[in-house]
Amino acid sequence: MERAVAYLRVSTQRQQRSGLGIEAQRATIGRFAEAEGLTIVAEFIEAESGKGADALDRRPQLAAALAAAKSAKCSVLVSKLDRLSRDVAFVAGLMSQRVPFIVAELGRDADPFMLHLYAALAEKERRLISERTKAALAAKKAGGARLGNPSNIVQAGELGRSVQTAAADEF
Repeated sequence: MERAVAYLRVSTQRQQRSGLGIEAQRATIGRFAEAEGLTIVAEFIEAESGKGADALDRRPQLAAALAAAKSAKCSVLVSKLDRLSRDVAFVAGLMSQRVPFIVAELGRDADPFMLHLYAALAEKERRLISERTKAALAAKKAGGARLGNPSNIVQAGELGRSVQTAAADEF
């Protein structure tokens, strides 16, 4: 039976706490693996945005999944392409690392050309989501609504400073 390393990602800690996104991905990967005769040899889970050129540096579980797949000489399996990234250059960079990956949603026969096309569509989708969100917030603000949560401004500032300080210390 062929082996694969599973990689699951949500974008925020809040999504990770709910567990719904991870469980949905796990179910998709499980069904796909069973149908395709794959054995999942390891699973890596992450709560981190896939956005940005430094995404791989900020995603240690993805790096670990790639390393595990490389050493086991198997593929990385994700439920949807956007769980890897919505950035064409990032997806192309992953492909150049010579660790094959399988996208359950697209099937095993999705070749690099198809993956590039789907990555370009996912990148466009990310831009459209951002534009819709910005437009909705602008409309809400124009309607007189106050944005943000002023009730926790002090705590949010303290938390942000502590995270930045910890990151600077680690660096």
